Amino acid sequence: MTHDATSAALLFGYAFLSNVALAFLPHEPVVIWYGARLGVWPTSLVASAGTVLAALVDHRVFVPLIERAAARRARIPGLKPGLGASPSLRTDPGPSAPSQGANRPARIFRRWPFAVIALSGLTPLPFFPFKALAFTTGYPLTRYAGAVAARSLPRYALLAWLGAAVRLPAWLFAALFALLLIPSLRMLWPPPPPPTPAAS
Repeated sequence: MTHDATSAALLFGYAFLSNVALAFLPHEPVVIWYGARLGVWPTSLVASAGTVLAALVDHRVFVPLIERAAARRARIPGLKPGLGASPSLRTDPGPSAPSQGANRPARIFRRWPFAVIALSGLTPLPFFPFKALAFTTGYPLTRYAGAVAARSLPRYALLAWLGAAVRLPAWLFAALFALLLIPSLRMLWPPPPPPTPAAS
């Protein structure tokens, strides 16, 4: 196996691990790093392939889990269904006025799901909320994978181009990796216990 093939395999594996499930590994520094070593388009295509594979695995695993949870919820008396991925389970007549603003992102996603996923790659926002919307609304597997590919390729191409155009020192990559890891580690950190009420 040549050096470039080994590097491509490592990049593919990292792109998969940094995008599958609730992955907290940042992919930006790694794509920038490989962009300077593999080239812009090989880096973009390999990283996108790993990301699309992660999307396929996620969809196959999480959508059935959400549907089963919604089906169990629908069988519990006194609970309103409507949170499942299957349209047949969404029988709630509609949101109340205070909840309509909170449901606005979901309404926008249901209207333009492919565009929302694809364009999210041009924002600094984390992908998990968009992934959750796709799964809970039952967005089809093939369209979801296509939208993830449309999201990933230009994003990775831009990052790889940055790595090829601006040669950054290794210490800066390590610092960027650690900086981008902080928000994810904060999500994994247990919340502080609630304050105990003062004794009267």
